Amino acid sequence: MEPLTKRSIQLLKKLYDKGQATSTYTLRVKQDELSRQLGVSRQALNVHLRKLKASGYIRTGRGFIDVTEKGLNALGVSTTPAFILIKVSPVKRLQVYEKIRELSIARAFRIAGDVDALIMVERESMDETLKKIYTIDGITDTRSFVTIEVIK
Repeated sequence: MEPLTKRSIQLLKKLYDKGQATSTYTLRVKQDELSRQLGVSRQALNVHLRKLKASGYIRTGRGFIDVTEKGLNALGVSTTPAFILIKVSPVKRLQVYEKIRELSIARAFRIAGDVDALIMVERESMDETLKKIYTIDGITDTRSFVTIEVIK
């Protein structure tokens, strides 16, 4: 990989500073593969993709399709997640992390501080996720937080 120049770093920083954090889901797939999976022709797929793109539900590029926040909202997927902080018994830590990996959740992080792990879930699935977490041996405490709005 080629090292970044001073100008490239300056450009990246400007893009980062001026940009806005968004939630997207990216699919890296060729359109002929996606059309096969959906059972439609490539031409029919293109018609639908153009409509979704023009309406702001997706962004496309060479080899990828992003579902935008607008697209996620249309699907009923929350763009303001919930967070579950977890305290774990030190002797059960590895087993607990393995069980967390098996959960159907957006993201999970091992963290340092007063708690041992942070799980990011869709707000709508928080109750279901908590029920599953409560069955994991070795979790000593949880705290849940629901986001209200994106500030930045």
